Amino acid sequence: MIRKQIAFYGRVQGVGFRYTAKHAADSLGLTGWVRNEYDGSVMMQVQGEEVKIDQMLQALNRDMYIDIQDMDTKRLPVIDNDTKFMIQH
Repeated sequence: MIRKQIAFYGRVQGVGFRYTAKHAADSLGLTGWVRNEYDGSVMMQVQGEEVKIDQMLQALNRDMYIDIQDMDTKRLPVIDNDTKFMIQH
């Protein structure tokens, strides 16, 4: 079990990114959150098995409207009581 914070850059706002991320997270049993940032990027914290996080990232990259140009990733401590994946507004 790991937790990652990922900042996504590119065409990531206004293309259903957060909803695609939530659907993928829910289907893979991942927890955390995703939100739009003021600079046009999207910030996400996601927790679960690393292979499932990688599957989520692959799903985001396969979406025809999302165009991820760059990602900044860092590991964070696992949050024990994290139970779902949420879209933050």
